[in-house]
Amino acid sequence: MDNQAKQFLLELLNTPSPSGEEWRIQPKWIDYVKPFAHEIRTDLAGNAIGILNPDAKFKVLLAGHCDEIGLIVSKIDDRGFVHFDALGGISQKLAVGMKVDIYGYGGRVTGVIGANAQHHGGLKDGFEFADLCIDCGARSKADLAGLVRVGDSAVYKREPELLLGDRLSGRGLDNRTGAFIVAETLRRVAERGASVGVYAASTVNEETNMGGAYFAAAGLSPTMAIAIDVTFATDYPGASTKHEVVALDGGPVLAKGAPINRKINRLLELAAERKGIPLQYELTPRNTGTDADKIRLTGAGVPIGLVSLPLRYMHSPVETASLADIEQEIELLADMLVHLTGQENLNPLYEELQA
Repeated sequence: MDNQAKQFLLELLNTPSPSGEEWRIQPKWIDYVKPFAHEIRTDLAGNAIGILNPDAKFKVLLAGHCDEIGLIVSKIDDRGFVHFDALGGISQKLAVGMKVDIYGYGGRVTGVIGANAQHHGGLKDGFEFADLCIDCGARSKADLAGLVRVGDSAVYKREPELLLGDRLSGRGLDNRTGAFIVAETLRRVAERGASVGVYAASTVNEETNMGGAYFAAAGLSPTMAIAIDVTFATDYPGASTKHEVVALDGGPVLAKGAPINRKINRLLELAAERKGIPLQYELTPRNTGTDADKIRLTGAGVPIGLVSLPLRYMHSPVETASLADIEQEIELLADMLVHLTGQENLNPLYEELQA
């Protein structure tokens, strides 16, 4: 990964993009993609889509969502404390003691999530978000007038950091890494050339309703699609080892299960063989819990694949991934795309019917 791409990744991770408030991050994504995309589109959901070969009949959609989990303001009490609820699958256990930035209509307001001192009984067992509040330093509700209102969103005040071993840690790697991967894949395919139409989408709302993925696929009617997301790494103490271990530096993870088109997986496996990229697998027997589920059910139906980045400590302020895995995933996708002819038949029964 060159320095320009790495700086773009860090810029995305430094940009707040809570689900439903992705308008700050999308212009930065568009600015990166614009120099090499043949066309840029947006839609009414707020998706940003960079396109190569827009006139090609065979269309491949890559979808990586740019939204992150966060908090949403539910009440401001008379003493100026800000109460909140979850925005996406965020855990109250990790909120205690964190600094947050509230992005209100008056701009950014910083606060802290405090807790009752242990000397005074501490937090009760089984506490919820309703037991917590954000202290912005306000002396009364009036102090926050014009700054914060109900419905404003907040994210943890946490910058990305590079760790030992070429590891990256921060908040919202799920899934701003995916938005980065689809953009960088598009750049490399643009450099190498492709016979098919490539539609790289930075999608919105995945963490809350997956509506962005639906808008993108319904608007494009792709021939095939691949969702680019993260999955649970299980290579650290305390992680579940019920299935095969998914490890950082082990390579991209392909999903296997009922929603996944097996021919798309085979195309990805052939690309991995050509590039010498190791692959890992996860099981998605019923659904994937990603944009893939909405994309698949648009229009007449879309054959779908899912490629995921191994991620430790998912939905925490210290999500951790490997830059080597990110690089391999980009190369895997780019190689698959440049080798497509546009004549591929993704019907899983096609060979059997021809026999």
